[in-house]
Amino acid sequence: MARLGVVAVVAAVVLAVLASSETASAAVSCGEVTNALMPCLGYAMGSAPAPSAQCCTGVRSLNSRASSTADRQAACACLKNLAGRLSGGSGMGNAASIPSKCGVNVGMAISPNVDCSKIN
Repeated sequence: MARLGVVAVVAAVVLAVLASSETASAAVSCGEVTNALMPCLGYAMGSAPAPSAQCCTGVRSLNSRASSTADRQAACACLKNLAGRLSGGSGMGNAASIPSKCGVNVGMAISPNVDCSKIN
């Protein structure tokens, strides 16, 4: 159950990044969102001392690729679906600090209870 919490918080981090995006891009698929986020799990769960370069690259890439409200809401739905399928693991650890550690300003609170329909 704790792993679900970790994924939900990491998802919220990425969603906050997506919500702050202003750059035009093509639609972001669920596979792209998942692949970009997975390298962040070690740091989020507290098993790594910092987000990996791959994690930060993924967070920055999502930030730059999701430009429309529909893109950001779709990415949110993908992440919430992923979180709903995972369970087990350990605590949430460092997930909320991923954007700042990766040099990305999200401009909103990080929460596992994000309402995808309110992302614009």
